[in-house]
Amino acid sequence: GGAVVLTEFNEEFGEVGGVVTVRTYLPISREGLETRRRLEEGLWHLSQIYPLPPPRFRQLTEEDWASAWKKHYRVLRAGRRLVIKPSWQEYTPRPEDVVIELDPGMAFGTGVHPTTRMCLAALEDHLRPGMRVLDLGTGSGILAIAAAKLGAGSVLALDVDPVAVRVARDNVLTNGVEGIVAVRQGSLAEARGRFDLVLANILARVIVELAERGLADRLRMGGLLVAAGIIEDQEEGVRRALQARGMAVVERRRERDWVTLIAARRPGF
Repeated sequence: GGAVVLTEFNEEFGEVGGVVTVRTYLPISREGLETRRRLEEGLWHLSQIYPLPPPRFRQLTEEDWASAWKKHYRVLRAGRRLVIKPSWQEYTPRPEDVVIELDPGMAFGTGVHPTTRMCLAALEDHLRPGMRVLDLGTGSGILAIAAAKLGAGSVLALDVDPVAVRVARDNVLTNGVEGIVAVRQGSLAEARGRFDLVLANILARVIVELAERGLADRLRMGGLLVAAGIIEDQEEGVRRALQARGMAVVERRRERDWVTLIAARRPGF
């Protein structure tokens, strides 16, 4: 286990372009120490080609780890109506705002990343009242909560990570949508029946694997898949996998190097 944070130029927050910093969080274990050794070795070789400062390491307490990201996280408007509000900040909503109060903790999904923003915008455009929604890789639960607040009839939010499941359940309760959103540990195999809308903000490789394992079968005829977490140079592979398994891409969104594909289940599959 572990995590990586890429700190880079963020025009939205008024930052100035410059040095890119990669922060990685490793467990204190034999595997973590071995990963550290390999990182140091690889960076040393890279520094022979391009001047790099030596990596810095420090041990974090769980409290440090859980709160280190908070100083970079603030109220964020996503799309036309959705507003993501950190649980520790104040915000006075406009009449039309749909506010999601979020404490992502150690789970992915703050609304800051382009993939999450594009998914939220897709929800605003394509979700209709009463829809049955499946959120694969729910992370913090941000997309599932947004779907519920935008009018979904029911949402099944799945994640293989038990930490994400705990965080998502807490956020669902905070937002008062526990009657609409069910959070469970698992992946596609745990989803029963068919859905009007499937959200998969994961990775290109995982989306391909899900397509091969029958993702199209989880969509009602005419239902939509929102597939995100796709780096642009991996897009063609995802398109081929979806097409081969009964889905047709009907819309493409792009932000920076990230692509979101919206696909519909084809007749006959």
